[in-house]
Amino acid sequence: MRSLMFATVAVLGLTALPALAQAPFGSDAAIRTSHEPGVGISLPLSDRASNNGPADTRSTIAPTLPSPPLGEDATARDYLTAARAALVAGRTGEAQQALEMAETRALDRTVGLGQVGVPNASPFIARIGDARRALGFGDRAQAIAMIDQALAN
Repeated sequence: MRSLMFATVAVLGLTALPALAQAPFGSDAAIRTSHEPGVGISLPLSDRASNNGPADTRSTIAPTLPSPPLGEDATARDYLTAARAALVAGRTGEAQQALEMAETRALDRTVGLGQVGVPNASPFIARIGDARRALGFGDRAQAIAMIDQALAN
């Protein structure tokens, strides 16, 4: 009788293992690790600024950062304002994402056919880059100062 109980427990234990290996719906573990760009959330996630430059790059995989609470019609200045607020609040990951989006919006321009490879020399864009680099070195005060200068233009 004892060996029958042991066998029953062993069989039940083996059937329960696959159920334990599945992540519950809505958990971080349920997020796909093989990410299709533009669909869902990709891993790894982080709320801290990183991979901005040599000083803060610890991995070849840049983490997904939290987005600032702005709509799709937000301007570069809107993103800079959000980056500044995030830095003041200590949310460096959100600030980095907002700075990157501000730079992307600012670089969206029309150029002549032969000018595609010519970098934009705008002081506005230069200050955004300076703010990103300062954040990469962990200098939040300098990043805020660069954002303020960009917003003053």
